[in-house]
Amino acid sequence: MSVAFRRESDEEHLEPKFELPIPAGPNLVTARGLRLIEARIAELEADAAKADDPAAVTSLQRDLRYWRARQVSAELAPVPAGEKVEFGTEVRFSLNDNPRTLRIVGDDEAAPAAGLISFNAPLSRAMLGAEAGDLLPFGGIEDAIEILSVAVAAD
Repeated sequence: MSVAFRRESDEEHLEPKFELPIPAGPNLVTARGLRLIEARIAELEADAAKADDPAAVTSLQRDLRYWRARQVSAELAPVPAGEKVEFGTEVRFSLNDNPRTLRIVGDDEAAPAAGLISFNAPLSRAMLGAEAGDLLPFGGIEDAIEILSVAVAAD
């Protein structure tokens, strides 16, 4: 019989299941970020306890491994002074004359549509260490960012 017509099992044709990738570098979190991780773990544990579908249980267990690893590696960042752009600050800035406000948070807490960006994001990295009034290059444009104000973000 030709190898082309032989089939070992249905499993060999399924997409491989990989672990969720852990972002490189330190796992800095805000107090809010730490609470979100704890809530996510509790939610996944509850879902796993009542799930009957083996594929769903496998998926939930994979997600639990990710969030438990993030909980164990979480480093609560110190509260910023609010004088310069740093982790945990809320920054009002103008990007190419378009005013915006963003809060700099950890990787897992980031939600750009909600105004929360990771400290690892290129925009955050461009602003870290800057103070109100500073003009910064971004995207190959000199003075693309103007820092308007910096404040300690409320948790």
